[in-house]
Amino acid sequence: MDLHYLTVILLGIVEGLTEFLPVSSTGHLILASELLGYDASTWAMFNVVIQLGAILAVVVLYWRTFWAVALGLLRKEPASWRFLRNLLIAFLPSAVIGLALHDFIETLLGAPKVVAWALIIGGVAILLIERMVKENRFHGIADIPMARVVGIGFIQCISMIPGVSRSGATIMGALALGVERRTAAEFSFFLAIPTMLGASTLELLKKGDQITSATVGWGSIGLGFLVSFIVALLVIRWFVGLVSRHGFAPFAWYRIVAGAAALLWLTMR
Repeated sequence: MDLHYLTVILLGIVEGLTEFLPVSSTGHLILASELLGYDASTWAMFNVVIQLGAILAVVVLYWRTFWAVALGLLRKEPASWRFLRNLLIAFLPSAVIGLALHDFIETLLGAPKVVAWALIIGGVAILLIERMVKENRFHGIADIPMARVVGIGFIQCISMIPGVSRSGATIMGALALGVERRTAAEFSFFLAIPTMLGASTLELLKKGDQITSATVGWGSIGLGFLVSFIVALLVIRWFVGLVSRHGFAPFAWYRIVAGAAALLWLTMR
């Protein structure tokens, strides 16, 4: 197989596997660029846009939820309006701060050691939060109070540091604020839709001309999108079932081991 398309498929697999797990898809893509030796700047927009494939997987898997909410909005049901309100409010901090700090965030994307340290520190944080949090008072997205939603939205902004993990930050933030595990995970899935749509739109507006380049064109982006979509479909249901039974500790230990291995490799190479 052509090396270019092998890279496309591998990156699509990495994105689909890691977008909704608390292990940082962006961090893994950055480390993959170091490991595979390709020019990360050339593939930067590709890495952002293929995230939409993983986002589409959420829409497909939870279409009944979105349909029920849409019908509820038409019928003016309070729970549906609270569901929509909570998603929009949680999204706003990342939209504002992301726009303000976009250039600074882009400089961090070229710092693989930042990713390694963020993986380690994030893993330790997950273990601590899992041990400390005992009370889960909120068992539905529409039931989360507005003040808690605002807190989750600001906590999500920590994930602008590559390696922190958007899903990890929102899930752990929700747990710490009293949301039960399954609801925290699903809130993270749903919140990814406006967040990643916004990030992809911004990237397209800033670097849309690069999409026609010979290196990473529409064909490559389409293939990466498809691969990330299929892999994310398989991962999401498995992930929800796992955390409902066993919590997030397995992912914390993976982060610590992967981060330490990456840091060792980056230091010694």
